[in-house]
Amino acid sequence: MVGRGRSKDELFLGIDLGGTKIVAGLVDREGRVVARHHRSTEANEGRDAVVRRLMDATAQLLTTEGINRQQVAAIAIASPGPIDARRGVVTAPPNLPGWRDVPLGRMIQEQFGLPTSLENDANAAALAEHRFGAGRGVDHMIYVTASTGIGGGFILDGRLYRGATGAAAEVGHMTILPHGPRCGCGNRGCLEALASGTAIAREARERVARGAPMLFAELADGDLDRITAKMVAQAAEQGDEEAREIIDTAMIYLAVGMANLVNVLNPQLLVIGGGLTKMGARLFDPVRRAVDRRAFPATAAAVEIKCAELGEEVGLLGAAAVAMAATE
Repeated sequence: MVGRGRSKDELFLGIDLGGTKIVAGLVDREGRVVARHHRSTEANEGRDAVVRRLMDATAQLLTTEGINRQQVAAIAIASPGPIDARRGVVTAPPNLPGWRDVPLGRMIQEQFGLPTSLENDANAAALAEHRFGAGRGVDHMIYVTASTGIGGGFILDGRLYRGATGAAAEVGHMTILPHGPRCGCGNRGCLEALASGTAIAREARERVARGAPMLFAELADGDLDRITAKMVAQAAEQGDEEAREIIDTAMIYLAVGMANLVNVLNPQLLVIGGGLTKMGARLFDPVRRAVDRRAFPATAAAVEIKCAELGEEVGLLGAAAVAMAATE
């Protein structure tokens, strides 16, 4: 671990490893992205090819910007989970086929000779929003990302809470309906299986298959596999009643999950990010109503609910925030 007393002018190298793209960037202590380089992940080519691309992207970033390693305080990787952050190991992420117990933190540290951390991407995003975004100045914050899947991160007493094994804040896998639809994790009725973009698209496909006439079927040119949550939301905005019902039901489930979290953790702030936030009031209004109705009155009164601020930069800034935290 890097000690205190380093220059405010130094840089942190963040690597956002995703299922479709890799982004490496240099970020200063104020959260300004100085430079970035990205490549396609091409996850189907396997672990070794992805690791090679990640290292090449990082090396090219440093070379192109003329940055020597003495100017970089630390590196951190934000990776899809599950991971073992303490050991720096990516264990078995579903969207990186063939990855099992990959010591990515050690591999990067050996390659670049810099202190290197590995963090779950949702935890990293929570740190980014806390340090640079909607959660600045708040000690108790819940961060939830609602997109293709549902994930989260908890900031408690100003610090990221990882839990006993580093697997805390898997908010998408709270059971909401014990006998509900099967989740990708193997459980039934998880929040992710009910309220994620994947769940919305699945419900839409099932309704079309049962013969329900819906606008989003036309948007997908009749190809059920092309139906996305974005199409369903678009159809809902255009007045399609089936689409509205799908979206509204999913958002009720999401809202119940958020109210549960507020009751359990009593935060000052609930920050929601991810692609589903583009629905605006259709998402946030049910969440606010559910917190007001289902959380204890004093707990509900204490929490502010906000949209995340960092957008598509959250992965890169999250990795940088992890690197910064490791030096403090």
